[in-house]
Amino acid sequence: MKKIINKPENVVTDMLAGMVTAHPEQLKKLENFNVVVRKDAPVSGKVALVSGGGSGHEPSHGGFVGKGMLDAAVAGDVFTSPTPDQVYEAIKAVASDAGILLVIKNYTGDIMNFEMAQELAHGEGIKVDSVVVNDDVAVENSTYTTGRRGIAGTVFVHKIAGAKAEAKGSLSEVKAVAEKVIANTASMGIALTPCIVPAAGKANFTLGEDEMEVGMGIHGEPGTHRTKIKSADEITEQLLAKILGDKPLQPHDEIAVMINGLGATPLMELYVVNKKANEILQEKGVKVHKTFVGNYMTSLEMAGCSVSILKLDEELKSLLDATADTPAFKVL
Repeated sequence: MKKIINKPENVVTDMLAGMVTAHPEQLKKLENFNVVVRKDAPVSGKVALVSGGGSGHEPSHGGFVGKGMLDAAVAGDVFTSPTPDQVYEAIKAVASDAGILLVIKNYTGDIMNFEMAQELAHGEGIKVDSVVVNDDVAVENSTYTTGRRGIAGTVFVHKIAGAKAEAKGSLSEVKAVAEKVIANTASMGIALTPCIVPAAGKANFTLGEDEMEVGMGIHGEPGTHRTKIKSADEITEQLLAKILGDKPLQPHDEIAVMINGLGATPLMELYVVNKKANEILQEKGVKVHKTFVGNYMTSLEMAGCSVSILKLDEELKSLLDATADTPAFKVL
């Protein structure tokens, strides 16, 4: 294993310390907890957004803490759900009179631990609600999940619900717009290589030099099948066919597109995927309102990518375009 780390057991703590040191004007870390919060938290009169999950998906989730997106991000160990007490501390740190919305990806551990923290907060009189993101159309049930997994489309939820909260929407309004994003988002990815969890010290699965896994999860969960590696155009066609089969689009529909790298894929290759995706969408008469290309929800050093499509209406367009200022996502 070759990694630029100190001790595997300290990698998350070291990472968060480095993140806060790099962005002191935006972030602060809770003492004794792997939780990053907005520097100005709690913000009075504003619904607070709390998300998180296992580490290893950077910049998710701490990179999206700041104005217009998350108020707090909870970092579990690598590929491991954060504990209820960590989530509870995040809730308390950002709680305002307007309430809190938890954005949870559909993994069994995340749901269980975030919901336990929500119950603890309710017991203290804190107003908390939650949504579950399940944008991965590859598989219905998989390792760690019942139903679809939550992957890179979660970033659209962070951005749009965060904008609604920043505009002082009520808790019910912020939850409603988050659920609208979830209902209109579909994602799917492929992997070319495995990754190495620092504590394990070895690859979490194996792929042949000429193989790729279609529908791979962000923790290395199996996809739908393995096949010989294909060209960028063929990969993009395959991913979009599955995505659009789940979320059909009509001519003149407006969408946002995210081409997300899994950690080891050069931007060059992501832009090649985006070229083909745009061609396919243009042929269908679909208007791409905004495109995001880069690393948004990674899987350590895994090579591969995912494609996410969000169908927009006027409300979602306005919120997607609203100002955001976080370490990893800026709209100015």
